[in-house]
Amino acid sequence: MFALRSGLMGVLLLCGLTFPALAANLVMVEQDGCHWCAQWNKEISAVYPKTSEGQRAPLRRVDLRDLPEDIEFTTKPVFTPTFVLVHEDKELARLEGYAGDEFFWFLLGKMLDAHPEATGLEP
Repeated sequence: MFALRSGLMGVLLLCGLTFPALAANLVMVEQDGCHWCAQWNKEISAVYPKTSEGQRAPLRRVDLRDLPEDIEFTTKPVFTPTFVLVHEDKELARLEGYAGDEFFWFLLGKMLDAHPEATGLEP
């Protein structure tokens, strides 16, 4: 199976076909015991990857107490959940807290629309 997949990838690359890398991620900073993180998980988590927003900025989860070194945050996140739009390892925008699904989708849409270059929708 691996040989077939490798061979197919080689043919596609020789033909000039490439696969674009994901341009942006939505980083969810969370921590154990966070009530609002649990609420987000209950209301949004399962559907997020199936949405256009989830396609534009796939979710990456990180723990507040163990922040990754590969992300350049503008300031260290303090609250959970904090949702950070990241492009090329740099923070572009953030949403702190979770006040319900309608508010989340509205603010996330605003964040994504403000950064079309990062989410692959630049005109």
